[in-house]
Amino acid sequence: MAHIPTSQERRAQGRARRKEVHRQDHARWDVKLRQHDPVALVAESMRGRVPGLVTLKYERMLASPFGFFRGAVPVMAADLARLPQTGIVNQICGDAHVRNLGAYAAPDGRLLFDINDFDETIRGPFEWDLKRLATSLVLAARETSAAKGKNKDKDAEAAVLKFVASYRKLIDTLSRMPVIEVARFQVHRLQRISPVSNALLKAERATPLHTLDTLTIATKKGRIFKEEAPVLRKLTPQQARPVLASVKAYRESLQPERQHFLAQYRPLDVAFKVVGTGSVGLRDYLIYLEGNGARDPLFIQVKEEPGSAYAPYLPGPATSAGHQGWRVVEGQRAMQFQSDQFLGWTTIANRDYLVRQLNDHKGSIEIEDLAGQGLIDYAEMCGELLARGHARSGDGCLIAGYLGNGAKFGAAMVEFAEAYANQTEADWKELKRSR
Repeated sequence: MAHIPTSQERRAQGRARRKEVHRQDHARWDVKLRQHDPVALVAESMRGRVPGLVTLKYERMLASPFGFFRGAVPVMAADLARLPQTGIVNQICGDAHVRNLGAYAAPDGRLLFDINDFDETIRGPFEWDLKRLATSLVLAARETSAAKGKNKDKDAEAAVLKFVASYRKLIDTLSRMPVIEVARFQVHRLQRISPVSNALLKAERATPLHTLDTLTIATKKGRIFKEEAPVLRKLTPQQARPVLASVKAYRESLQPERQHFLAQYRPLDVAFKVVGTGSVGLRDYLIYLEGNGARDPLFIQVKEEPGSAYAPYLPGPATSAGHQGWRVVEGQRAMQFQSDQFLGWTTIANRDYLVRQLNDHKGSIEIEDLAGQGLIDYAEMCGELLARGHARSGDGCLIAGYLGNGAKFGAAMVEFAEAYANQTEADWKELKRSR
């Protein structure tokens, strides 16, 4: 029988990685490492998107450095690939930033708060998630403190240190727990963190009936999607036909009991919707369905998924081959405590799509809520949620062994996040000049 390393051996393997990549090495950022033009990479990422929406994506990226950061994952992926890597491979979110966590309803109806955007998920070095989220904390601190006249650098440093300390502490705790307890582990204290509490309150109000009132209007023939160009556009029957036809393949991606529940809903209308910042220009469809009467609406989102921006920089067929909707679903299920019961995938006209519920008790964080102590408290919770996701989908013993007491790694993360936030601001200005 092949030897399976013990937890102690895996922890020692993590410590040994420090000799290959020192924890202080993660502080490094130097624009001279680049072998690409960031503006050109952004332009390349627009290829294949709906032409009429490319301008809108640029507008959202030009709104602020944080807006640029959200839409420029390909730039950071290329940059991270040039830096020292631990070689500790994990399922990563890929787009871990302060606004990609949110509230949603679990299959049993309880409200949860977790990482909730996995468009870029892939198997990669665990530290890439930490570097991206740490940078987003610095950018959030700068954006909110600029509006409120506070000490942005002080808030940013405190938030990043709290984030890393929280991550390190929980990954170490989980690495010492029984495996089945790791699978069951829940992060508590959510209601006591004001930005999270606000998101949960929004999620509580975001019922299917609220979505019905928000997205549809009553006509003599029944309710149909509103027209709110360019962000919401009702499709013609001919345009809707391939979207509705894709539901058959989507249904087969669900578990049998969930297929049964979905089969009790009938589709009434289809629309095209613009979502997010990074996803603007990708094909995103909404299907409005009705179950047991008009008071039982279900909204399904069919969202185009190109390959992860990290795939060109990672080895192995799993990074670039296969169905991209399936990639997102599997990554989400691996990292989340519980996932949407209608999470699946399908294909339309040779393009891969993720399918999920839309706005079923979902609530997001607003950047305005992340100021001062609110940012620091939120950073602590981000560290816990990311640690749980990594422990669920990777080897917590390896990571804990590598991080040690976390002091050196935390200091390195502060230095990197501030330097890369500066780089992001410079890239944003360059994009503005080019437009």
